[in-house]
Amino acid sequence: MSTPVPLPGQHLPGTGSSVDPASIHSRVDALLTRLDGAETDADTASGLTRQAQILERAHDVLVESLAAVDKV
Repeated sequence: MSTPVPLPGQHLPGTGSSVDPASIHSRVDALLTRLDGAETDADTASGLTRQAQILERAHDVLVESLAAVDKV
């Protein structure tokens, strides 16, 4: 008797979703465009906080995409 071998990430919730590279690029590009607008406020603490939040969100998009690829 042979048991199926689980694939990496198969145990994570939401398995089976496909990853669209063009969608990932457009999401990250949109965030980076917002970052360009935040550069004018970079000299203030609130400006730096806004830049950090935008970069963190872009990072989250990439991490989520890598996790989704791992599930496939």
